[in-house]
Amino acid sequence: MFDVAIIGCGVVGAAAAYELSRYKLKIAVLERGNDVSQGTTKANSAIIHAGYDPEPGTVMAKLNPQGNRMAKEICQKLDVPYRQIGSLVLAFTPQELPVLHTLYERGVQNGVPGLRLLSPGEVSRMEPNVNRTAGALYAPTAGIVSPWEYALAMMETAVKNGVSLFLENEVRSIQKKDGGFSIQTGSLVLESRFILNAAGTHADLIHNMAAQPSFRIVPDRGEYYLLDKSQVECVSHVIFQCPTKVGKGTLVSPTVHGNLIVGPNNEPPRNADDVSTTAAGLEQVARNAKKSVPGLNLRESIRNFAGVRAASDRDDFIVEEAPGAPGFFDLAGIKSPGLSCAPALAKLAAELLREAGLKLSEKEEFLDERRRIRFSHLSAEEKAALIRREPAYGHVLCRCETVTEGEILAALKGPIPPRTLDAVKRRTNAGMGRCQGSFCGPRIVELLARELGTTPDEILQDGPGSYLLTGETKGGCADV
Repeated sequence: MFDVAIIGCGVVGAAAAYELSRYKLKIAVLERGNDVSQGTTKANSAIIHAGYDPEPGTVMAKLNPQGNRMAKEICQKLDVPYRQIGSLVLAFTPQELPVLHTLYERGVQNGVPGLRLLSPGEVSRMEPNVNRTAGALYAPTAGIVSPWEYALAMMETAVKNGVSLFLENEVRSIQKKDGGFSIQTGSLVLESRFILNAAGTHADLIHNMAAQPSFRIVPDRGEYYLLDKSQVECVSHVIFQCPTKVGKGTLVSPTVHGNLIVGPNNEPPRNADDVSTTAAGLEQVARNAKKSVPGLNLRESIRNFAGVRAASDRDDFIVEEAPGAPGFFDLAGIKSPGLSCAPALAKLAAELLREAGLKLSEKEEFLDERRRIRFSHLSAEEKAALIRREPAYGHVLCRCETVTEGEILAALKGPIPPRTLDAVKRRTNAGMGRCQGSFCGPRIVELLARELGTTPDEILQDGPGSYLLTGETKGGCADV
């Protein structure tokens, strides 16, 4: 029997596994996808929010500044791309200035350091390409991160510390039994004393397997542009507009990989897994974004994508023991700022488990570091020395991002090896450049097939059924 079973391996589930792996516990993580961070975690704004937006007194308000500080520390320890670049909330008219004052007061109550209200002149000096404003709120502690690498780093560290990860295991039923729960997926049955429900957009369905319904996930979809690296100097901070009832609005921000991200809008999806983009939605994003940055060149878009957020019918995160189901804890309704709050949510979950009777004894040895080689970041001398030791690092597969065969082979030897083309992208950045894998994709497929002992037509783009190849189109040449 496991001590804790975590259902879902987005950033919240990964953070919970990472936090609990420091204790002498037997932990399982069940994920329906074929990789870590397959849901909201891989498709969002990639912002570590400062913490001025949540209403004081909410769980979000308590956890956001704490999660902001923890994220910076974790990214440094686990070698995750992160930059603290600060954010600006723009007020375009004098009528919007009271919103900035409200956000400022909230931030002060929530314990956000360094907040400042800026004059129009200060805004122009900091961001010369933004529209004329009546002022802005500056939050220097806001940051940007690679969200999928963040989740992967925490989960890889958890695995190295003994956590069992079960990919492609969608939970089908949960039964209460003496001393815990029996959890059934399509391929296994396991028992656990406690359950943490971190199932994102499906958290209500998982909850209802163990307890009476008490909340409902009401997902919303946000669409984005990812612009080429030629546009990254357009702004140097995360640029927000004044928030409304439907969210923080459309942002323009650099990414840690050197691109510019623009979005999202807010639309109801067809279902909890609907990540389609629409012409109307992207037109709305473009229109909203140009209100902040009129000269935004969306012709330099290299990718459009959408993510679905796990909003619920409550106004706050749902972090509680399910009524009528002792030992079953929901980490649900984790909309924005969920990415920012994830490590603080994990600490809160650990404390709830302790209060429920789980003994948390720290391990004598806990592995809490992670490093990977990023070939493009090395000096010429370091590259030459590395290639002499390991020649595979001299074979560049992804030209746009300068990712080598050696980096992909290292990922394949890691604690959670990639199984798909996009899983390689999430670990190495191969295919993230201007050509979006047009050049390197076939070569990476060939490498994956070779290393996994399979054939190229069995390699997936990402999720189940996303086959890249269906078979040969031409036979061998006939003798003439």
